[in-house]
Amino acid sequence: MSSSSTHSSVNEPEFQQAVNEIRSTLAPLFAKRPELENAFKVLMIPERIIQFRVTWEDDQGKCQVNNGFRVQFSSVLGPYKGGLRLHPSVNLSILKFLGFEQIFKNALTGLHMGGGKGGSDFDPKGKSDAEIRRFCFAFMRELSRHIGQDTDVPAGDIGVGGREVGFLFGAYKQIRNEWVGVLTGKGYDFGGSKIRPEATGYGCVYYAEEMLRVARGEDFKGKRVLISGAGNVAQFAALKVIELGGLVLSLSDSKGALVATGAEGLSVDFINQVAELKLKGGYLKDLSAPSGFKYVEGARPWQLVPNVDVALPSATQNELDKADAEALAKAGCGFVAEGANMPCTLEAIEVFEASRKAKGNKGTWYGPGKAANCGGVAVSGLEMAQNSSRIQWDEATVDKKLKDIMQTCFATCYETAQEFAAEGELPSLVSGGNIAGFLKVVEAAKAQGDVW
Repeated sequence: MSSSSTHSSVNEPEFQQAVNEIRSTLAPLFAKRPELENAFKVLMIPERIIQFRVTWEDDQGKCQVNNGFRVQFSSVLGPYKGGLRLHPSVNLSILKFLGFEQIFKNALTGLHMGGGKGGSDFDPKGKSDAEIRRFCFAFMRELSRHIGQDTDVPAGDIGVGGREVGFLFGAYKQIRNEWVGVLTGKGYDFGGSKIRPEATGYGCVYYAEEMLRVARGEDFKGKRVLISGAGNVAQFAALKVIELGGLVLSLSDSKGALVATGAEGLSVDFINQVAELKLKGGYLKDLSAPSGFKYVEGARPWQLVPNVDVALPSATQNELDKADAEALAKAGCGFVAEGANMPCTLEAIEVFEASRKAKGNKGTWYGPGKAANCGGVAVSGLEMAQNSSRIQWDEATVDKKLKDIMQTCFATCYETAQEFAAEGELPSLVSGGNIAGFLKVVEAAKAQGDVW
């Protein structure tokens, strides 16, 4: 492997962080099977990167232009699968980081899905429905050349919800003159799945529930839970925590954090208010804080509550740093499960892992995003299965399948962690998840002649 290939990501910090995080935990595997270290260098390079121009017309009739991307990272386990993100921050570093993580996340679901990611630096905020529709049709004119139900099946992500997926699906259908399950996250009436909007949040809580059960024989009843974010993942994680008897002590967004000052948690009614607010593009500061809560401008919740049992970071990458991790450990937080993609910095993860090594199961147990938040893509995979069979399952069926997938995912991570843990060392879910996902992908790649 040439040095130019291995160092091509030097100016892509988010991608390099993801690569370093995974590679740093694979040492026990490489010690037993050193030939796989070269395979990692192969798999960290995408199979294909597609970049294109998107020109669209605004409401004033003016021509606008944006960058469009699709990173098709790995197809050894199935069609490329991963979301489309519409946000001004979108660039190749972020999409490669997301796509690389997606490979192993999808592998941990046990479903036949490869890894990919895409999107554009288009900002849907402040745009009319007509402008968003015109952008989506322009974006799909090029993307449609590169995707298909057996090739690449995108989904939603930041900036791409049900409205955008509907426009994109309609554009693909017009361009290709075929109705196929080429996108997931569709409306239920035209091929979507029950539980899809809820899946990432529900799945994260199901994964954390397994952490509680295995580590301490406990459940969510009475647990004090910090949640960041206020979008779909955070909302549905909060609702599931409340359903399981836990207390939700926070939500947050880019403007600030809403945190508990007393012993009560947020109500279902308030979470529903937040959902309505976010559909209109509002911020938490626009709502009156409920009794026993305060809004803190420009803050994140991690250092604001002195007594915490569980933390579910569900906003965005690198939102929880070393100081936040130390504050959580001091507050007694025993479990961190990532609802977002790479929300904890490497330094924060090191704090959690060190806490558990020092205190055992009384320390902080960390569940990485590629495992803890794979519920969203898992239900996308179930949507693909339903589309292929031209059937739809009811809510209870999908929810049961989702819970089974998350329990199996946890068991896979935990058992692999036990297998590769050093003598006398507690199993790490970070190492277990990374090794299990990587092994599944690399063995398939070897069988197909992609690596040797």
